[in-house]
Amino acid sequence: MAQITFNVNDNPVSIDAENDDELLYLLRDRLGITGPKYGCGVGVCGACTIFKDGELVRPCIVPMEEVEGASLTTIEGLAVDDILHPVQEAWINEDVAQCGFCQAGQILTAVKLLESNPNPNDDDIDEAMSDNICRCGTYHRIRKAIKHAAALIQQTT
Repeated sequence: MAQITFNVNDNPVSIDAENDDELLYLLRDRLGITGPKYGCGVGVCGACTIFKDGELVRPCIVPMEEVEGASLTTIEGLAVDDILHPVQEAWINEDVAQCGFCQAGQILTAVKLLESNPNPNDDDIDEAMSDNICRCGTYHRIRKAIKHAAALIQQTT
C-alpha cells in the first residue's frame, strides 16, 4: 500500500491504496463519490468520466499511481457555491436525462467541448460526444442542451 495524496472537488485527500487500484473504485467505494458510474470497466462508455488536472479521463482505467498530486473534478464538484454550471442548468431545462446513468460523463464532456468550442454545431457535438454512450438514446436532447448551455455561457461573458 502507498499513501496517495490528491484533491477531489477542491478537497484534499490522502489515502492508502495500491498503485494499480483503479481510481473509480476508490472514488465510489472509499470516498462515497457516486456521480462517476461503473459502465464498462474498460474506458469505452464514458459513464465514469471526470476531470483530472482539467482533462477528461475515465477513472475505471486510471491506476492510483497516476493520481498522486492531481486535481480531480467529478460531477459533484462542477457546481460552485450551489450555483449550477450552465451545462447542468441546460441539462435540466432541456430535460435530457431519462435514467441518468450516463449523465455525469455526458455533462463533463460537454463542459470540455464548450471550453474549446463555445459555439459548436451538430457535427462538433456528435464528434465530441461520440465516446459517451447513452443507453436511453437521448442524443437529440443532449445536442439541444449543449447549444442551450453555449447560449447561457455567452450571455454571462
